Amino acid sequence: EFGITAVLFGLVALIGVFHPDSLSHSALIGTALAASFVALIAYGMVFLIAMTEIDLSVGSTFGFSALVSAELMAHGMSPWLALLTGPIPGMELEAANGFIANAFRIPVIIVTLGTLTMYAGLATVVSNSQAVTGLPLGSSFFTVLGGNVLGIPFSVWVVVVVGALLTVVFRRTPFGARVRAIGSNQTAARFSGIRVNRTRLQVLVLVGALAGLAGVLSLAYQEGADPTLGSGLELQVIAATIIGGTAISGGSGTVPG
Repeated sequence: EFGITAVLFGLVALIGVFHPDSLSHSALIGTALAASFVALIAYGMVFLIAMTEIDLSVGSTFGFSALVSAELMAHGMSPWLALLTGPIPGMELEAANGFIANAFRIPVIIVTLGTLTMYAGLATVVSNSQAVTGLPLGSSFFTVLGGNVLGIPFSVWVVVVVGALLTVVFRRTPFGARVRAIGSNQTAARFSGIRVNRTRLQVLVLVGALAGLAGVLSLAYQEGADPTLGSGLELQVIAATIIGGTAISGGSGTVPG
């Protein structure tokens, strides 16, 4: 990850020369906050692209999860309980992607070309094409998850903790080894006894959980959700994953990158 880190710092320094305000504390914190939602989903995309698969529906999954959590809060559910249930819609949507891909033996990118629009449409139906209102903004859910800890946005701390955990999972566990083996040579992985379809489904559920978590954190910060939330986010996630060092040819990846 050294090369990418060096380029990042060089780019920030260069921009800072011409636009000093971009190096202010508030600007850097704002950038980190916006990047945190992308980073959480990109962690899951590392596992998927390392298997030579790409999910185009993660932006819609992110938006739908935030919208469902917002609707639950608006209808009386405790915001903290909504936090726990927030990742569930994301996991369900991504599990559907996996079941379809496995049933018809087609790549995930083909499935998600369709579900990208389908899930966005589902969010529009659930919200009746309107932004969710009536949220309990006085709840500690919004002040804690949407606030700062030691001057750093809460979601950035979540990115650090989840990133450290998933780095271990990707590099040091049998699950991570199966993912890399499938990406390196899927046929050989099948012959060695690895259940490719089941692993792919598990990775997609992981992607959905992370997209759901990012959606709930976004809801806490923005104090609202609407049907357009997450539109175009999938391109940022894929770019972050590939530029960060995960090989699109499969077999290797890096969560910290």
